[in-house]
Amino acid sequence: MGLVRIPQNRIDYFIGEDIPYLDLTSLVLGVGDSPASMEYYTREACVLAGSAVVAHMATTLGCEVVHADADGARLTPGQVFMTVQGTAAALHQLWKVGLNTFDHLSAVATKTRAMVDAVHAVNAHCEVLTTRKSLPGAKDLFTEAIIAGGAFPHRLGLSETVLVFEQHLAFMGGLDGFLAQLPEIRSRCCEKKIFVESTPKQATALAEAGVDGIQLDKATPEVLERLAPKLRAINPRITLIAAGGVNPENAAAYAATGVDGLATTAPFTAKPIDMSVRMMPA
Repeated sequence: MGLVRIPQNRIDYFIGEDIPYLDLTSLVLGVGDSPASMEYYTREACVLAGSAVVAHMATTLGCEVVHADADGARLTPGQVFMTVQGTAAALHQLWKVGLNTFDHLSAVATKTRAMVDAVHAVNAHCEVLTTRKSLPGAKDLFTEAIIAGGAFPHRLGLSETVLVFEQHLAFMGGLDGFLAQLPEIRSRCCEKKIFVESTPKQATALAEAGVDGIQLDKATPEVLERLAPKLRAINPRITLIAAGGVNPENAAAYAATGVDGLATTAPFTAKPIDMSVRMMPA
């Protein structure tokens, strides 16, 4: 079972999207009842994700998972990472939906792991945090994948954290209006931390006002390198997040500034991993 709970109705939906009624080809050919085995393997090095999800699909279709590498495993070209047994009909129903899941989620996990490794090489206490700008309808799958790659979800939805954006400030009289109301706001969410997305120019006032965290949007690593020590001198417990334009090429530079986390959407745009399937009669 994966770290993210994928309920049975989601698994049924994934399968039903590819097989709304029946596998017509297996029916016409008359091969559906033949016992068989199937191997998933990769043609390129990657970090595996989707193993728990596909295993859930397999058991739902009446197949037996004989072997499965865990999510997060580092795979080499040619490596078999899951072996499944069942009838030919059941394996053909699992084949493509399972492969698509592995291709896409492993791509996200692989890109995530590259960013995490680059960040931790320069700052072991900085984390890669993926935003909620993922493909609608795929948040649970993408969350499973980024965790397999070593990252954490930055914010899974509006119900999770208090994060104040410029759009909120527009209704409060701007930054000054927000700061004037901050004590009252804090009393309404006494068990929650208050984070604010900010420009570098606004950050000092926010730190002095005692917000719990500042998300610095589109500030360059050079700016953050100068700004982070100043903000920590004002409030040593403040959490600093770099956001906007963080990608595999500049993640290490951002991490080296001393921020606590990097909010990014970059892993969600990963190119699918080249994986394939071998199916054999038992």
